[in-house]
Amino acid sequence: MENESGKVVGKDFGLCFNPEFLREGKAVEDILNPDRIVIGAVDQRSGMELIEFYRDFYGDRMPPIILTNPINAGLIKYANNAFLAMKVSFANMFARLCEMLPGADVNVIMKGIGLDKRIGKAFLKAGLGWGGSCLPKDTCAILVFAKNLGLDLKLVRATTEVNEEQVDHALSLAEKMPQGLEGKTVSVLGLAFKPGTDDIRESRAIKLVEKLIEKGARVKVHDPKALDNARKVLGDKVRYSTSIEECLDDSDLCILATEWPEYKKIKPRDLRKFMRSPAMLDCRRLYNPEDFREAKIMAIGLGQHSSLQETDT
Repeated sequence: MENESGKVVGKDFGLCFNPEFLREGKAVEDILNPDRIVIGAVDQRSGMELIEFYRDFYGDRMPPIILTNPINAGLIKYANNAFLAMKVSFANMFARLCEMLPGADVNVIMKGIGLDKRIGKAFLKAGLGWGGSCLPKDTCAILVFAKNLGLDLKLVRATTEVNEEQVDHALSLAEKMPQGLEGKTVSVLGLAFKPGTDDIRESRAIKLVEKLIEKGARVKVHDPKALDNARKVLGDKVRYSTSIEECLDDSDLCILATEWPEYKKIKPRDLRKFMRSPAMLDCRRLYNPEDFREAKIMAIGLGQHSSLQETDT
């Protein structure tokens, strides 16, 4: 801009970095009700101009504002996503421990610590790990940025390592259920990286499907919105189902990979009716195992003989 205009930033024109913190599928809600606004201004005047714009927009609902320099604003964005990713990986790390202890349940553990106001309950849900465009991109970017400065962000690196391992961990659970995957038919419910979107970028479900294929499984897939995008990646390696029943039909194992609300309606009788072997691996903790006693079920972060019937008082 300076080269083309002959003008100097901060003197002749203003420049602000105004990072967004929008959730995919919830962007409008987050625009109208943000937790805060971060403005990284090259000069005070441009920062105040942007603040006045937001005052006109939000009026009495004005959220907290942080006015700082561009480097701090950029680091807030990266630190924010790295911390959220770390919370998910923390839950998945404890989920593996819970699976080794009879009676342990990561959902109860995370609920217990999430009630601590210093921690909070958001992003403490164990599952297949985080995907999408934001968390993978930003954690990778800040790691490389710091490495180029000679610094190893060990906690962020461990966060990404736990996340990369989680799909393999789920695969190891899947292998135990039908006594191996070679030649077995596996139904995978959900391909989008999260419910409410057709986005499969860095989807843990897609990575799990690819690993199931490598193990010799015949894979059938279903997703309410992401089938077209999945075809661009998976091609003819899987069988695409337009209904849940079609996906479950004659399969040896069902894996719940994305927690779409449509899947919550599945009952044990549906598994018995359509599947060759009524077995479920719940990778998103959508189901209460107590309700699936009539079918074989395993779940991320659930120890053997566990119950979800904790009581709030």
